[in-house]
Amino acid sequence: MKRIVLFIATNLAVMVVLSIVLSLLGIGRPGSGSTLQLGSLLAFSLVVGFTGAIFSLLISKPMAKWSTGARVIDNPSNSTELWLVNTVKALSERAGIGMPQVAVYPGEPNAFATGAFKNSALVAVSTGLLESMNRDEVEAVLGHEVAHIANGDMVTMTLIQGVTNTFVVFLARIVGFFVDNMLNKNEERRGPGIGYMITVFVCEIVFGLLASLIVAWFSRQREFRADAGSAKLLGSTVPMQHALARLNGVEPGALPQSFAASGITGGGGWGALFSTHPPFEQRIAALRAVQ
Repeated sequence: MKRIVLFIATNLAVMVVLSIVLSLLGIGRPGSGSTLQLGSLLAFSLVVGFTGAIFSLLISKPMAKWSTGARVIDNPSNSTELWLVNTVKALSERAGIGMPQVAVYPGEPNAFATGAFKNSALVAVSTGLLESMNRDEVEAVLGHEVAHIANGDMVTMTLIQGVTNTFVVFLARIVGFFVDNMLNKNEERRGPGIGYMITVFVCEIVFGLLASLIVAWFSRQREFRADAGSAKLLGSTVPMQHALARLNGVEPGALPQSFAASGITGGGGWGALFSTHPPFEQRIAALRAVQ
């Protein structure tokens, strides 16, 4: 969760800064008067939209290590670290990807995988996860993260983020252009006025929030796929079910017989629509359905 939020935040920061700098240089303005230069505006939007997303992807590994304090296991110092490295190696071979870096970081039970390329990724687990789960459950979580890498989820996330960024930048400036023309239709101007600037700023916030719904929806779908990928790598859905139940605070040996899996409910309300991960109950239910 923290890794995805950091990716989105970095992407948005780069997009906003680049957008402001280029606008101050006079690049990317939709036109003057009644002329709307859609071609140049679209090119500007593509550059701004994808630059932030690609930059976020390329720095995802060092940023993840820095933000979590992850320590890469170069030489295992104990039996647990040796088991982690060997397990990730075996799972990676089954998934057909190169051996990722393996790291451990301090914190509550969690894990993540990141990196721009399938054959040079990073898989990290928290000390809390290692302390609270048995090895079958940890292996299932590792399988989930390896599946993310094998599925190319970070690259796909980058493409989706880039496309949504492009539409946000493009549509915000079109709306700003028309609003500015309406406010100044009787005046002769050489460039956009204050109405354009304010409208673009507001629209980028509003459209950005709407775009984040799309990104969050995709992120939730990829979690289901990674759960299924872990089950495929391990040959059973049970370890992943147990791992998810453990993370949800439910005893794995006493899993409920059914789970509510209708719609995106999460914790309820609008907040669930912005969540990057589905509720544990829905994920377990999805795994139980394929047994």
